[in-house]
Amino acid sequence: MDQADDLKKGEKGAWLSICAYIVLAIVKLIIASIGNSQSLWADGLNNTTDVVASVAVLVGLKISRKPPDADHHYGHSRAETIASLFAAFVIATVGIQVIVNIVRQLFAGETVQPDMLTAWTALGAAVVMFSVYRYNVSLAKKIGSSSLNAAAQDNRSDAFVSIGAFIGIIGAQFGLFWLDPFAGLIVGIIICKTAWDIFREATHTLTDGFDAKQIKTIKTDIAKVSEVKQVIDIKGRVHGNQAFIEVTILVNPELNVKESHAITEKIEDFLREKHNITYAHIHIEPYE
Repeated sequence: MDQADDLKKGEKGAWLSICAYIVLAIVKLIIASIGNSQSLWADGLNNTTDVVASVAVLVGLKISRKPPDADHHYGHSRAETIASLFAAFVIATVGIQVIVNIVRQLFAGETVQPDMLTAWTALGAAVVMFSVYRYNVSLAKKIGSSSLNAAAQDNRSDAFVSIGAFIGIIGAQFGLFWLDPFAGLIVGIIICKTAWDIFREATHTLTDGFDAKQIKTIKTDIAKVSEVKQVIDIKGRVHGNQAFIEVTILVNPELNVKESHAITEKIEDFLREKHNITYAHIHIEPYE
């Protein structure tokens, strides 16, 4: 399966998120208005903004499928990472807004008892979003999509938001009116934490960061190749769902060009089979 097929599969996950968010946002906002639930209303608004983040992921996946051109020699894979970064900002904005609104409600003493219909709506929405999360996170791991993984984390956060709304509404039925805004506050913090995790991963990729443990493992494996005398340098960076590796090795100086080239092909095949790395630049120098 090539990269284009993987990205096309990733688009299905993004579309699933968008459809789920649109339906849930409409249902939540209507039920919240009827049942007088502020937490469910905020949850519905949260889903509305999630549509924007999911569309950003979808656009990023579509751009990533574009082949290399005159001024993008390595393709457009990093558009996917930029989409993750945009999604992180949207999620953070929602999280901060939730926290600010709830703190304002707590200080203003604005507490009401919502209808139980809103509680069951929140619980049902949580089940739906957990199902979408499990599908998207599984697909993201399968195709190695950073932006789809970001969308999956957002799906999980939205499920927690709905659970928080459900707990708050149930608490209000027993006179614990403060539980509704308090649960929402915890959920707001969880949303911000999710945004931070996505932001950190995306910026690490965009600044050419690479997992130190993985690069150490790759170096050790290359050093085990019989023709390699020594691995003197190795670098890695990530473009979307593709890892790029640059390696400098020392080999027998008596080898001719054809023999040396055969070693590079052997290492490239090895990296592709064991580490799923399809882009490797192997530089050979003579071993003294």
